[in-house]
Amino acid sequence: MKLALVLVVLLFAASGAFVHLRGRVRHRVGRQVFDHSTFTAPINLFMYAFSRVPTTPYLEPSSFPALKQLTDHWQVIRDEGLALMRLEKIRAAESHNDAGFNSFFKTGWKRFYLKWYDDAHPSAATLCPATTALLADIPEVKAAMFAELPDGAKLGRHRDPYAGSLRFHLGLATPNDDRCFIDVDGQRYSWRDGQGVVFDETFIHYAENRSGANRLILFCDIERPMTTRWAQWLNHWLGKNVVAAGASPNDAGDKTGFINRVFIVSHVAGQYRRRFKRWNPTIYRITKVVLLVGIVAAVVVW
Repeated sequence: MKLALVLVVLLFAASGAFVHLRGRVRHRVGRQVFDHSTFTAPINLFMYAFSRVPTTPYLEPSSFPALKQLTDHWQVIRDEGLALMRLEKIRAAESHNDAGFNSFFKTGWKRFYLKWYDDAHPSAATLCPATTALLADIPEVKAAMFAELPDGAKLGRHRDPYAGSLRFHLGLATPNDDRCFIDVDGQRYSWRDGQGVVFDETFIHYAENRSGANRLILFCDIERPMTTRWAQWLNHWLGKNVVAAGASPNDAGDKTGFINRVFIVSHVAGQYRRRFKRWNPTIYRITKVVLLVGIVAAVVVW
């Protein structure tokens, strides 16, 4: 048992080091150690190893032919997105029930969910019938939303935790301006109306809008194609049974996943953590390291 625990610790350490060194852009070591992508690193290494598409920051949209159905109907999708904007339905979460994107709301980002690893949200089916119908015909798209990045808004540098998906952005009503961009592993892409881009969100990326105009896109998670049927089955199972627990509602009638039902506990704990950090950043960092070393030592001794 002790040997097995030591091997698990070594696996996490090696996987975390691989994730940290992957790509050209990296977090500070101290941040990466405690980043969620370190804890999911062993699963992500499996996804990279069995990926049927390149494990590069950007991928060719033509590698995902089903997405053409969305780009061909981008104006229909845009019209429904703009109607939502006029109704002020594309917005930040109204309570602490969107763990996956909670930090983005503080910097101006807004969203309206269309689906999340399941059928369409009831609110989306009512307000965006054409877009939800298009998405229903593309099983590769596991999650989708309208995402707004107003002028002056930004998303900080981060890695997404799960490599079983890839990210697709379709420009709908964008500034068509290079001052509104996403940077993935040091390579910038500026959105354009009617054009799509696919990237690997487990590389460090960030986004900014300094164009003077708003930006509206269709934001989708695509299931990563795998080289074998059993690897594809495992990826699909993890999405359906784990990632799906991150469902967040637009309105009261939409589903809230288990992760977001308990996220309030994490939010409250995070408030105390941030107060501690503001009180004394040095002691805060030392405490984090001591806790990590203590946990590893306890595992090894046990």
